[in-house]
Amino acid sequence: MTLRERVERVEERMDSACRRAGRPRSEVTLIAVTKKFSTEVIAEAYALGLREFGENYVQEFAEKKPNLAEARYHFIGHLQSNKARIAADLFHVIQTVDSMKLAQRLNDCARPLEVMIEVKLSGETSKAGAAPEDLPALLDTVRACGNLRLTGLMTIPPWSDDPEQTRPYFKKLAALAQAHAVAGLSMGMSHDFEAAIEEGATHIRVGTALFGPRR
Repeated sequence: MTLRERVERVEERMDSACRRAGRPRSEVTLIAVTKKFSTEVIAEAYALGLREFGENYVQEFAEKKPNLAEARYHFIGHLQSNKARIAADLFHVIQTVDSMKLAQRLNDCARPLEVMIEVKLSGETSKAGAAPEDLPALLDTVRACGNLRLTGLMTIPPWSDDPEQTRPYFKKLAALAQAHAVAGLSMGMSHDFEAAIEEGATHIRVGTALFGPRR
């Protein structure tokens, strides 16, 4: 299957999920996750109309960036605070703010930056993110940072090939966003983004369904 065909298939899946949820397609941003893929692949995706891209590794993206077209680039991996300045220079959006220290480091970079707060909703030790009980204080910190614009919450549920197993995590993130007056929800990946859209996702992060398995 070509990249064009995969993009069309993902768009069909998004359209169907939006119809089931009674939502306009325009409410959902497709983020093409391009970690481990070359600049040539990203250029092909750009030529097909994709304009939002997600990357997980600061150093990998720093090497790619000079050869990429102007688009919006989201950092979606775990960000160490000592790499905050580099990330702030490279990305338009940091989706994985998970501590006051990181928020303050990004704010100190003195450039306007869109951010989301990553929330950890499972007990997995391998997952990063702020605990739900720490969210109010972290929200206050981010909202007090003059250079940061808070646009949403983000989460990565435990892996399951059954979307119904991840749906409860999407529901919980949506409830947290509503409780704290946060508009955006970054949730859902290649295997479960329909369930995420049905539960209110405004951003979905799709890699394998667009580009195939990573090598």
